[in-house]
Amino acid sequence: MAWRGYFVKWTKTECINSVSTVSRGSRFTLHPQQRCGFRKEARKPETWKRDRGIPEETGPPPSEAADAVVSRKAVPPKTGPPPPGAAPRRTGKLFKPFMFTIGFTGCSFGAAAILQYESLKSRVKTARDEAEQEKSEKASQDMTYWHNWWNQLTDFQKQVILLMSFVDDFWSSLTEGQQMATGIIAVNAVVLCCWRIPSMQRSMVKYFTANPASKTRCLPMLLSTFSHYSIIHMAANMYVLWTFSSSIVSLLGKEQFLAVYLSAGVISTMVSYVCKTSTGRLHPSLGASGAIMTVLAAVCTKMPEAKLGIILLPMVSFTAGNALKAIVAMDAAGLIMGWRLFDHAAHLGGALFGVWYVAYGHKLMWRKREPLVKAWHSMRSQAPGGRGRPGGSGSDGGRPGPV
Repeated sequence: MAWRGYFVKWTKTECINSVSTVSRGSRFTLHPQQRCGFRKEARKPETWKRDRGIPEETGPPPSEAADAVVSRKAVPPKTGPPPPGAAPRRTGKLFKPFMFTIGFTGCSFGAAAILQYESLKSRVKTARDEAEQEKSEKASQDMTYWHNWWNQLTDFQKQVILLMSFVDDFWSSLTEGQQMATGIIAVNAVVLCCWRIPSMQRSMVKYFTANPASKTRCLPMLLSTFSHYSIIHMAANMYVLWTFSSSIVSLLGKEQFLAVYLSAGVISTMVSYVCKTSTGRLHPSLGASGAIMTVLAAVCTKMPEAKLGIILLPMVSFTAGNALKAIVAMDAAGLIMGWRLFDHAAHLGGALFGVWYVAYGHKLMWRKREPLVKAWHSMRSQAPGGRGRPGGSGSDGGRPGPV
């Protein structure tokens, strides 16, 4: 039993030594191909196919295969003209805003010409009606009738009538330019209040801020002209508009001023789009500064010797021409140096449009509106409710002369 135990022990020891030797040898004698990723061994030719007369499949020589791989990798990409739909991205972004600017400007001046025609026609009719009504009242009624009518009203009705009379007197005391500015200020105030409503923030950013990187680029060119997020920003712009409103309306008239103001907002935004796209600074902007710069530039160009001052420094005065030069120089420096406090490109675009319109645009655009007015008069005269002959001066269908 002792010998048997010694034999078993010796057998286990030899087996363990042999296993460790084999494992140690196999660990250090790995084939290089296996250490490089365990590549499969090259396939041996099948001798049984050759014995049975079956032809073996042969591939291209290694050199030809390598040349094919190299040639396949070295094939240059096909170069040719881009497809018709693959226009440059920047040009595609600015094409629609550019067409919108041209179309909106033309429609604004056309609508202003028709509006002036209807306004003059309405004034003539109103003056005739008032004269006839005054004659009839003098003949049929006296002050006793109105005294009795006033005594029959309640106190609340009397207060409402007095308030309406006060508002009417205040409105009548304003000049035409101040009346136009009041309407624009009211619209800007409503938009400013909309910015304070949390549920409208997304719509306000989409439609009331101008950004060439946005999907909606055309409509914000107009709506951003009436949009201010800061009360100080709005107050400063509206003060300048109120200051120059009487002068600009006396020069152009209400209808022409409205067309110039709206077109200036769109044109200044278009100039801002071009500068932002060319420089890559695609950030949103809003405000009426571009349109107001057009008003300021038009007045300063038409009356360069007029004296201007600063509200906080009444002792300082300067001419309108020098003020315009200083503002244009400051905006040009801001555009070149990349200042981001204001949209200097929109300011420059508005100022240049104002100078151009006073010098050349009024003759090219507004004075050539007569064919449009004649066509509109013909349409109104041929309508079922229209009176008067085309080009004639009927009792109510005569075309007012150009202003």
